[in-house]
Formats: sequence, structure tokens, C-alpha cells
Amino acid sequence: MATVTASTPRALPTGLLKHRAVHKLLLIALAAAILVPLANARWASGSWPSALTVDLTKPLSSTSDWIIDNRDSHPLFLYGFGYISNAVVISVRAVYLLLLGAGWAGVTALGALVAWRVAGVRLALGTTAAFLACGLLGMWVPTMQTLALMVVAVLASVVVGVLLGLAAGLSRRMDKVLRPVLDTMQVMPAYAYLLPVVLVFGMGVPAAVLATVVYAAPPMARLTALGLQGADKEVLEAVESLGTTARQRLLTARIPLARKELLLGLNQTIMMALSMAVIASVIGAAGLGDRVYQALASVDVGAALAAGIPIVLLAVVLDRVTGAAGDGSEGHGRAGWAYALAGTVVVAVAGRLLGRLDWPDAWTLNIAEPVNRAVDWMTAHLYSGVPVVGGTADWAGHFTTWVLDPVRSGLQGLPWWSVLLIVATLAWLIGTWRTALTAVLAMAAIGVLGVWTPALDTLSQVLAAVAVTLVLGFATAIAAARSDRVERLLRPVLDVFQTMPQFVYLIPVVALFGVGRAPAAAAAVVYALPAVVRITTQGLRQVDPAAMESSRSLGATSWQQLRQVQLPLARPALLLAVNQGVVLVLAVVVIGGLVGGGALGYDTVFGLAQGDLATGLVAGAAIVCLGLMLDRVTQPTERRSGKGA
Repeated sequence: MATVTASTPRALPTGLLKHRAVHKLLLIALAAAILVPLANARWASGSWPSALTVDLTKPLSSTSDWIIDNRDSHPLFLYGFGYISNAVVISVRAVYLLLLGAGWAGVTALGALVAWRVAGVRLALGTTAAFLACGLLGMWVPTMQTLALMVVAVLASVVVGVLLGLAAGLSRRMDKVLRPVLDTMQVMPAYAYLLPVVLVFGMGVPAAVLATVVYAAPPMARLTALGLQGADKEVLEAVESLGTTARQRLLTARIPLARKELLLGLNQTIMMALSMAVIASVIGAAGLGDRVYQALASVDVGAALAAGIPIVLLAVVLDRVTGAAGDGSEGHGRAGWAYALAGTVVVAVAGRLLGRLDWPDAWTLNIAEPVNRAVDWMTAHLYSGVPVVGGTADWAGHFTTWVLDPVRSGLQGLPWWSVLLIVATLAWLIGTWRTALTAVLAMAAIGVLGVWTPALDTLSQVLAAVAVTLVLGFATAIAAARSDRVERLLRPVLDVFQTMPQFVYLIPVVALFGVGRAPAAAAAVVYALPAVVRITTQGLRQVDPAAMESSRSLGATSWQQLRQVQLPLARPALLLAVNQGVVLVLAVVVIGGLVGGGALGYDTVFGLAQGDLATGLVAGAAIVCLGLMLDRVTQPTERRSGKGA
């Protein structure tokens, strides 16, 4: 016994020192012991040192002025970007005129018949109701403007995405080159895409369409590559044995085998294109997004809701129709498409002959006034003074005072080198040294750009919103994973919430909480919550039943099973949920600049609205760096390939 007791104290530290995480922490501590005193002596502590900042205002302003001065005369714009811009304008206008020419009845019939062909009568009726609701709310013309922009943007996104996906799916070298690019593009908030295209194309439809293409093409590219790489090797070998060429194998085997991934990519591209087309209203794109933007700018919740409802309906319809196509649902064969086309033509011609192309004014329903009256009532009765629970404005104020302000003060009060050290530690513990280096360089770039303080303000909002999202999301997911009834009740709610564009989430929070940082955080929580709940629920439900049964046979309680079996085994899903929650929260916190969120989001909005591209571009670049850092800090190693962990 004496020997055992004597050897135990020595065995514990030896085992601990062999742990990889301890090795990483020791190396970081050694590096910090050497570098921190040097950095502190050279640049001192506190906020990011001004000696390490680069003022880009003058070169960016000069570049912006040069572009504006030469946009109508330089060959690069006349014969390069000018042709692209004109092609986009002509395409969008042609689609818009075609939709107007078909009339409200023709467009509604087309949508309903396509839905019937793909998924049956039930979805056809839902599609009809959605289009009629757009007209009843007085939003028919803005809906057609948004649809026209989306049709062009989706077609271009699919072409670009498929070409990139083919390159990555057929070439491992190209896949390695494109993967980090697509990774970065997927973590970039939508707002960051607006600034470069505005610099080149100016405000208007061309910039909106091209920003939408850049934002929506990556999922099509990734899923196309995934489908081609995952094609059944036995089928491919059988086709190759028949003496087919590489092109024939691609067209007759690889692409048909990747049909499901291609249609899923189309679904994701359409949803992202709709989200971006709405956000692009900030840079001059007409349509539903512009109505929401103008209403939010004047805090007209009723008008914002009247435009927001058609956006949600459009998103749900497009998601259901493309989702049904991806599931392989078949309607009525080729004859079904012929009937659908013939029916659309008949309805459109009948509408033209009857002079009913435009939605009748008498058939509109004004919901803005009653909604605004309801908001006024809420302001008077629910914002504050509610017995026991307080009011929504009180909650927002308390959240700002007790959570947002302390987190912001804490982050901004940290020495700049300690922030980099924390980022390096977290990124290396969960990933590789390359992950840590990327995260540190991204965070350091924010300081070099001279927006360290507002970036930490944005980061404080992200951290606070993520904390709330994870608490609510994990609790809801645990309930859904342990109860089929709860999961069934949540499913339609999560479906609707996941299809809503980011812009729409700002409307209810402004109505409930007014404007400020707390409403922006609340919108981010609601936007990110469905993804966290879904991923966590799926992870918990996929835990090995044998492990659950074994723990149950040993007398473990339900709580012990959850804490000691399900949560540890579902760790990869939990880490993925955290990663997705962080990225989604950042996307909406940035848009929260429109409703008083301040920080980098406000700088971006201000730069776009005032034409101050220097301010907007610097803020946009900082947002990209912040998104990249947060993604690397929360992205588990299992999702990355590479050595040097």
C-alpha cells in the first residue's frame, strides 16, 4: 500500500504533462513571458498603440475620388465594369418587365403551378396565398422588383457556383486552393460584401446584384464539389469500363449522382440571395428591402412590417419549393410541366385582355396604421411600469447596464496584448497553431486599421448575444432531444425562423424594445437560435443508443445520462453549434447598426449612406477580420485537415 501511495503523486503530474493541451498552454506561457514585457516596454499597455496603426483615410479617399472622377471616361470602366453593369441593368429590367407583363394573376398562377408540379396541391395553395398576401399588403410592385433582382442574381450565382464547384470537385489541387477562400467568404457578414462593389459600381442595382452573387455563390460551389467528390466510385468505374470519355462520365454519371447536392445548393443559394437582396437595399436596390430600410430609418414599424411579411412569405415559399425539388418529389411527369406552362399563359393572357395586369388598389389592406397604433399602445403600457415584471424598455435598459456595458468596459479595459494572448490561447486549444496564427493576425489587423475600440464594442455585443443564445438554445435543444412532442412542436417554428432574411429580425425587436444596442443583440439572438437548437438536438439524438442503454442499466438517472453520456459524446455537435451561433450573431449585430447598435455596424452604415467609403471600407474590413477571428476561435479541429495540432 505504501508503494501505491508513494507512486500516485508522481504519476498524476506525469500524465498531466503528457496532455497535448497542457503542452500548448506551457508554450503559450513561455512565449508570453518573453514577448509581453518587450511589447509593454515598447508600446505600453492599454488600448491598441497609435504607433502600430495605419491611417488609410487618405489613400482610400484618393482611390474613391479617382474612381468617381474616371468612372465615365476610363477604359477599365467603359469597356470592362461598364459592360457588366449594363448587362446587369438590362437583365433585371427585362425580368421585371416580364413579370409586370404577366400581371399579378399570371405570376401567381406561375408560382402556384410550379409548386403543384414539384410538391403537390398543398404547397400550390400555400404559394397562391403567399402571392395574394403580397398584393393585399400593397407590396406587389416591390415584390416584383425583389423577384426580378433575385432571378438574375440566382442565375448568375448558380453559374459561378457550379463552375467553381466543378473545378474543386474534379481537381484536388483546385479544391485546396478554393477551400480557404470559400471558408472565409462564408464567415463574412453580408454587410462586408456591399462595400467593395459600391466602390467599383457605385450605388444602384448593379452593385446590389453583384454583391448578392458574391454572397450566394459559395454554398452552390461547396455543395457541387461535395456531390462530385462523393459520387459512388463503383458506378463511376462501371461507366469508365464502357470506354466513356471524361466529359461523358461527368455528364452521364457524376452530375446525375450529385443531383441531391446540386438541388440543395440551389436551395441555399436562393435563400442567401433573398437575404442579400433585401440587405442590398442599403446601396440603392429597389424592392421590399428598400421599403423595410426606409421604414426602419424613420422607426415606422407598421410600414416595416407591411414590407417584412412579404419577404417572409417569399422566403418560405422559395424554401419549400426548392426543398421539395431536392427531396426528389415528382409531380406529374413531363406533361405536368406542359400543363403548368399552358395554364400560366392562359391566365396571363386573360388578365391582359381584361386589363387586370396591375394589382387593384381597392384590394389592398393598410396594416401600417393599426400596427403603429399597437406600437404606440405598447410604448405607453408595456415599455415600462408593468407591475412585477417591469417593461420591455426596462429589460433592454437592464441588459445594457448589467451585461453589455460591463462586457464592453471589460474588453476595452484589457491591455491590447492580453486580448491577442487570449485569442491565441483559445484558437490553439481548440485548433492548430495555424488556426491560432490566423486568429491573432486577424485581430491584430483590426488594431492596425485603427478601429480597435469600436471593434471591441462590437465584440462585446457578440459575446453577450452568444451567451444568451447558447443558454436558450442548449436548454431548448435538450428538451427537444428528450421529447418527440417538443421536437415536433418546434420544427415548424424553426423552419420559418431559419428562412427569414436577417433584415426582418430587426422589425419586431424595434417594436418591442425601441432602438439601441440591446435590440440589436436581441435580433441576433433570435436569428442564431434556430441553428443552435437544430445542430444541438441532432447531436444529442445521434448519441450511440448502446451507450445510453449501458448507463441506464448501471442505474444512472436522466440528469446523469445527460451530463455524463450525451453531452460528452455530442461534443463535436456542441462545438459546431457554438461556431454557427457566433457567426450568425455577428452577422445581425453588424446590421444592428441600423437600429442603434453602434460600433462597426454604425460605421459601415454611415460610410454607405454618406458616401464616406474610407470609413465604410475600414469598418467592413474590420468586420471581416472579426468574423474570421471568431470563426477560428470556435471552430473545432475535426472540421479542419492539416498537421501541427
